[in-house]
Amino acid sequence: MAAPPPFEVFHLPEAEVPRLAGQPTHVLRHWESAGLLDPARHESGHRRYGPADLRRVAMILLGKEAGLGLGALREVLGSPDPMDHADLLKGHLAVLEQRIAQARAAKELIEHALACPLRFDECPHAREQIEARIPARGPAPSAGPAPGGGAPG
Repeated sequence: MAAPPPFEVFHLPEAEVPRLAGQPTHVLRHWESAGLLDPARHESGHRRYGPADLRRVAMILLGKEAGLGLGALREVLGSPDPMDHADLLKGHLAVLEQRIAQARAAKELIEHALACPLRFDECPHAREQIEARIPARGPAPSAGPAPGGGAPG
């Protein structure tokens, strides 16, 4: 009995890939329509995914886990070296840092609420957080003459 060919020569039918990738078929087709995947086609028209396609799916999943959108992924994965898009990646890093700061602040707020012995509306920390979210109001309008001019005539 001959040994099976090495993985590099296998092409998987499209029904197998969603199971391996943990993604439904419609997601893979969406990625294909977005220009992220381009699997080979069998003569019957069915998609055939090879090892390069599976690596590409894995890279897309990594990018999605990092929070990159499909457009950014298409740009980054469309070149041989992701560092060709350092500005895009640095911009995304700044967004991630902002999200992390927001998540930390939310965590601290929840931790304080759980530890504070006061009712929420009595807690100075909670009041401070509430006041910080109320938009500043400009000066009250002055009581000047009625619209249309001076005294009735």
